[in-house]
Amino acid sequence: GILTGEAAAEKARSDWSRIGSPIAVVRPSTTRQVSAVLRLCNEAGQPITAWGGKTGLVHGIFSNGMIALSLERMDAIEEIDPLGKTLTAQAGCVLQTACEAAEKHDLLLPLDLGARGSAMLGGVISTNAGGNRVVKYGMVRDMVLGLEAVLADGTIVSSMNHLIKNNTGYDLKQLFIGSEGTLGIVTRAVFRLRQMPHSQDMAWIGVNSFDSLPRLLRHLDKGLAGNLTAFEVMWKEYVDIVTSAPALGRLPLESEYPLYVLVEQQGGDQESDSARFEAVLMDALEQDIIVDAAIAKSQAERNAMWELRDDVGQTSRNWPIYNYDVSLRIPHMEGYVKQVRAAVAAEWPEKGTLTVFGHMGDGNLHLIAGVPDRTPDTKKRLNEIIYGPLRQIGGSVSAEHGIGIEKRDYLAWSRSPEEIALMKAIKLTLDPKNILNPGKVLEV
Repeated sequence: GILTGEAAAEKARSDWSRIGSPIAVVRPSTTRQVSAVLRLCNEAGQPITAWGGKTGLVHGIFSNGMIALSLERMDAIEEIDPLGKTLTAQAGCVLQTACEAAEKHDLLLPLDLGARGSAMLGGVISTNAGGNRVVKYGMVRDMVLGLEAVLADGTIVSSMNHLIKNNTGYDLKQLFIGSEGTLGIVTRAVFRLRQMPHSQDMAWIGVNSFDSLPRLLRHLDKGLAGNLTAFEVMWKEYVDIVTSAPALGRLPLESEYPLYVLVEQQGGDQESDSARFEAVLMDALEQDIIVDAAIAKSQAERNAMWELRDDVGQTSRNWPIYNYDVSLRIPHMEGYVKQVRAAVAAEWPEKGTLTVFGHMGDGNLHLIAGVPDRTPDTKKRLNEIIYGPLRQIGGSVSAEHGIGIEKRDYLAWSRSPEEIALMKAIKLTLDPKNILNPGKVLEV
């Protein structure tokens, strides 16, 4: 189907990001239909962008003057192979739907993120999404075995590999993972599944100094024998927001601390895993690595802990705010946060705030900066404050959200001129007319 006018405008509305106004929305139901649309757009030089669940945060599908290709009708799960542990699905399948389908076979699709109920598989592939359990399972790039994509001229590249070991030439799927729809539109994919864990343990931990966090991470990683699935760090300011009215969350500990950690392990035997989990935490207390901990005793308590960590929307009460997603090596984190916090306070002494949390186990921090206004000058200065120090320490301006338009001008702060030149060469080879999601990631 094709939508235009008010119907297209209605389709473009999103709670997550600014999308713009496409001239039309096309909704194919097969890869061949996607191919036909792209072939016509390429012949006419008409820009086009792919839409999934529209949950991106970097304006990666901004569509003014473009045709939007919505994958919503391509939502089928084609096959689940319990023995080979693979799931084959179309790109419009919602992540949560795919996860629930795998669970019926006692298997796990280990991608977990806040937008799980809206984000589509094609979108998480195009942005190389991360989420809460990267510390054990990796990014989407580590989960995709094969995929099918359509190039700008309509060529269908089907690389639907189901094999874990396949060293036959270039791994072409990697071109389309994380390239944000600028090299081709993913239509189908094969995901590698894992055995569903049969145990889960979780604790909310308080520590007095950042120095304790790397020690705790190493202690847990070693002591839990590979079962550590989440190591989520929250600075006090974040926890204060999500545990005070109008938020409904309650602090699991009786005392307050400068830093908190949500720790999760998943394994195969609840009784033995829980005993080891408690012993490892007790050992951490005795070694003065941590000062307090509350272990969840029920699924309701585990859910409540995750809800505290995920209640990011509460930070909007400091509006106007800007959200940042960066990555850096763990030894640099404390100094980086102190430097950014001091710079924000110096620039806006009365209204500048910084709220920090993140997936410390994989080097990813989320920063939410409260500022007096949302003017271009304020945003530019804030970008310099937050991205600038990363250049000196080998950090990345985007850990898991992608580049889109939002971070395009800062790509060179994390990648070398030679890398960017090669990216442009690949883009122009696969999409010489620059019709696929133009203006995102790179200026070509």
